[in-house]
Amino acid sequence: MERYELAKNRIMELETEIDGAFGDYIREAAHLFVTIFHVMDGTEYAKQRKEWTENLYEEIAGDNYETSYANPAYCVEKFGEKIGQYLCWFYARFRDSIVAAFEEDEEEVTRCMELFLQVVSVLSLEEETERYLKETIYYDVHDYAEDRIEKNIHDLLCPEETLIYNIVMKSDFSNTDYLYRYGEYITENEIRMAEFLGKMPIEKLLAMASTYTEGYRKGFEIAGIDLTKKKTVQIRYHIGFEPMVRQAVLQFEKMGLKPVFTRKTNTQAVGVVSTSPNKQYQYDHRFDDALYLNHALVQERLKISEKVFESYREEASLYAGPAVIEVFGEKLFSPKVKKESPAYKKEQEELSVSYRRDYSLLQNRYIPQDSYSFTIIAYPIPEIGEDFEDIFEETVKVNTLDMEEYKQIQQHLIDALDLGEKVHVTGRGKNYTDIWIRLHELTEPVKQTNFENCVADVNIPVGEVFTSPKLAGTEGTLYVSRVYLNELEYTELEIHVKDGRVTEYDCANFADPAEGKKLIKDNILYHHETLPMGEFAIGTNTTAYRMGRMYEIEDRLPILIAEKMGPHFAVGDTCYSWSEDIKVYNPNGKEIIARDNSISIRRKEDVSKAYFHCHTDITLPYEELGKIAVVKEDGEEILLLENGRFVLPGTEILNEPLKSISK
Repeated sequence: MERYELAKNRIMELETEIDGAFGDYIREAAHLFVTIFHVMDGTEYAKQRKEWTENLYEEIAGDNYETSYANPAYCVEKFGEKIGQYLCWFYARFRDSIVAAFEEDEEEVTRCMELFLQVVSVLSLEEETERYLKETIYYDVHDYAEDRIEKNIHDLLCPEETLIYNIVMKSDFSNTDYLYRYGEYITENEIRMAEFLGKMPIEKLLAMASTYTEGYRKGFEIAGIDLTKKKTVQIRYHIGFEPMVRQAVLQFEKMGLKPVFTRKTNTQAVGVVSTSPNKQYQYDHRFDDALYLNHALVQERLKISEKVFESYREEASLYAGPAVIEVFGEKLFSPKVKKESPAYKKEQEELSVSYRRDYSLLQNRYIPQDSYSFTIIAYPIPEIGEDFEDIFEETVKVNTLDMEEYKQIQQHLIDALDLGEKVHVTGRGKNYTDIWIRLHELTEPVKQTNFENCVADVNIPVGEVFTSPKLAGTEGTLYVSRVYLNELEYTELEIHVKDGRVTEYDCANFADPAEGKKLIKDNILYHHETLPMGEFAIGTNTTAYRMGRMYEIEDRLPILIAEKMGPHFAVGDTCYSWSEDIKVYNPNGKEIIARDNSISIRRKEDVSKAYFHCHTDITLPYEELGKIAVVKEDGEEILLLENGRFVLPGTEILNEPLKSISK
């Protein structure tokens, strides 16, 4: 408390007393902290919470971001390349204190305050400012690494009555003021969703929650994992869904599971999230660690992580996995690439890849992927347009389609696919997709299959059959006119594949092709030089497709739904990564043998060479689809789809929702 008060008093003075080249920067940062002090000193005042939240996010929202010190372009313009990048990093770091203040985390707020005062001290120096700023960043990252890693792992594994838990379980949903307790950016999306769900009949909320929690339970059942041995479930959701989440928590508790809730970060929207105040801000800061990332730091993080995981070994064994509520409908975002933003050097790209790999290997030691499951479901948010409530109702229907009916229809597709040695997929019109997928050999066709009959368990809604292709012989070109992946829009996305590996790629997002290639490498290939094709699937959910076309929201549907609306191809790991040795069976009793490829099988000799720790689905929509044909060993073709319609006997009923849509 003494450190907090000392820092607070000094910052209060800085808000008005500083002049010189860095005076405005210091005053703006001091002003940020003054609002933080209001939050820390008066968290019980609901009306003020709304005002404080709006003030704290105003400077990075919309056009205000252009003249914010959180914007690397503006900071570099004011202070030069290196000092500008460093000061921008600090400014984003200071903003970490916002959520910490609402959490009443005095220690973290104090750290941010002391860091700010240290920066002020450095800026008062007449020489070597750049060097001292760089050192200050490194030591902030280094000195508190253990505390931050411990907190992240603790929050993931330990169920407690946190702020988020109390908001979900104890709030009065008749008044949306509770939304401002999070300390996150609150928009009409969150307010209208909370109002909409808050007025929903309890029976309907219970049904929605049950679809979500039952999908989670079925995931364990299908994978043959004993759910009774687990105690915690990580619940991820968009703020505004609290009425549904409360019912889900109660249903999970009946399964013996306690919830854990984690926060998103400045650059990664995973956990409990709200509408982004500015996606460009997140994009600009995605590689901030390029300012300090080195081999020593990576090794230190891994060493600390191992130590912390070991201390939470028991809690890790009780972790059941994530249950995710995704949203869709936000305006499409096409990023601007800024030369002022930090960027990885070649060796840092390699370090980033190796760190992701080694951390995943470490985590898998304590939380083996074959010991837990997950589920994902998606709903629209009000930003999708004036038809929001109608689209929401349609989405509920999509999420609750008859699994038994789909299981039978999809089995017809699988029976035909199992007759072939490869699959040929082509586009039509301006789509020049032309790709061959090599299938694994079935040595005992009576007992074996290549494709999983996927109904609504871990991935809701129903509607796909999928496999891990054989890499050798999988080749061709995949082209999609427009697709939205991981919150980024890609136009004219083109990927070339040879022997199951990505060889070339391009998109039309930027006038400069090099910028498009970098966008793909950073956000689809995750800095790898190449990735294998980890999955080929055929989506069968034509009801979802009709919904997309009816409301003209095809480009705003999440991949969770979009992947069920045509063939899709995933680059990265297979769907069975880390679980390849567990036998998986379709409802008809046949074993799915296509769980490995020539890369994942390397785990038997060197597990570090088997996985890439990423998996990105890219869907070719029905309207751009020419044909999907199974090709038998003798060259005979069995048509499954032609010109965006199902033609295989036994699957024609899938065309019914499409009759109102022109071909």
